[in-house]
Amino acid sequence: MKYQSEDKIYLIHKKTNVKKWFWISIAVIIIGLFLPWTQNIRISGNVTSLYQGQRPQQLNSPIPGKIVKWFVKNGDVVKKGDTILQISEVKDEYFDPLLVDRTEQQMSAKKGVGNYYSAKVQTTNSQLQALDNSLSLKISQLKNKISQLNNKLTAEEAEFVAVKNELRLSEDQFNRQKKMFDDGLVSLTQFQQRSASFQNTLAKETATENKIAQTRQEINNTQIDQNAAVQEYSEKISKIEGDRFQALGQIEGNSGDIAKLENQITNYKTRKGLYFIIASQDGQITQLNKAGIGEILKDGESIGMIVPTTVDYAVEFYVKPVDLPLIKEGQSVTCIFDGFPAIVFSAYPENTYGTFQGKVLVVENNISENGMFKAIIIQDKNDKKWPQKIKMGTGAQGIAILNDVPIWYEIWRNVNGFPPDYYQIKSKEGEKKK
Repeated sequence: MKYQSEDKIYLIHKKTNVKKWFWISIAVIIIGLFLPWTQNIRISGNVTSLYQGQRPQQLNSPIPGKIVKWFVKNGDVVKKGDTILQISEVKDEYFDPLLVDRTEQQMSAKKGVGNYYSAKVQTTNSQLQALDNSLSLKISQLKNKISQLNNKLTAEEAEFVAVKNELRLSEDQFNRQKKMFDDGLVSLTQFQQRSASFQNTLAKETATENKIAQTRQEINNTQIDQNAAVQEYSEKISKIEGDRFQALGQIEGNSGDIAKLENQITNYKTRKGLYFIIASQDGQITQLNKAGIGEILKDGESIGMIVPTTVDYAVEFYVKPVDLPLIKEGQSVTCIFDGFPAIVFSAYPENTYGTFQGKVLVVENNISENGMFKAIIIQDKNDKKWPQKIKMGTGAQGIAILNDVPIWYEIWRNVNGFPPDYYQIKSKEGEKKK
């Protein structure tokens, strides 16, 4: 027995469209699986500058000092060369206000000493020249004397030969005279005269021999005098050369001292210019970390930052190692900057709003400390300009567009954990490269 309430509750006899809508849904899903889907990878990073000189720069104190006066405050915009801070000395060796003048006086005194030693060198050169001339003259005199003595010796030797010939003749005459005297042929007076003549010739021979010996002795003495003169002048020249080299050494040492003093003077003058810390480029002063007057700064201590006003912006994106092969130089990347609203359809980039196009400039070969690789993205000049209000350090998101594939392929790829297909860019010849 069936009750009417049971039919109303369970709707047993009521017709429904569930089956129809089920098959319609299946059909829609199947058709949707064949719709196109643009593959992409997401990367994140921050805004930076393309050039090192345009990035925020630290303001450092080049020397230790005490703060005397501030010329700027946080947020001020300065021009290159504007004074930011004045400091004073804290090291006692630089307290003397006449330090440069006194050092210049020391240098002048050193130069005077150098001039004195230069004059001494010139004097010793003159002395050496005079000694050389005197030695040459002395040697010439002694050589002339030796030449004269040799000529005298030659004459005396010739005279000695003549005397010996005369002696032989006289001896022969004496012997004949003696024989004739013994035979009674000549008188005693004649014999005595011949004997006296022979003795005179013999004495003349002896005198000539003595003269030759004396001349030879004079020649030897003159040669000894010549050697003694050379030795004497060599000692004098050596002593003067020693004084000359000593003076030259003093000149070199003095030149080194002068160079050192000149270096000190330059350092002192340069140090005076460091009492005023100036802006290295046009920019805005930020992050000043010293509060007032009288604070002590250490050598190289940071006192704040200067952010350049003229910047060629770029974006540093960090790419996972698994996605690194998909990022190529020249590849297009869609950029989204923090603070600039955007509507993003990553699968359909042509319908995206509020994004900006960039190009991959370079991908670094070494891995960063965060375990990812850095890629530098610059503005695509063929697309709209990046916002003028972006700042250094602003966060950014990037979408690297890859291939267009069916939705079913993308689902299948994700289920199996396969990487996206490589992005293909067209070359100028219209060819595709992977």
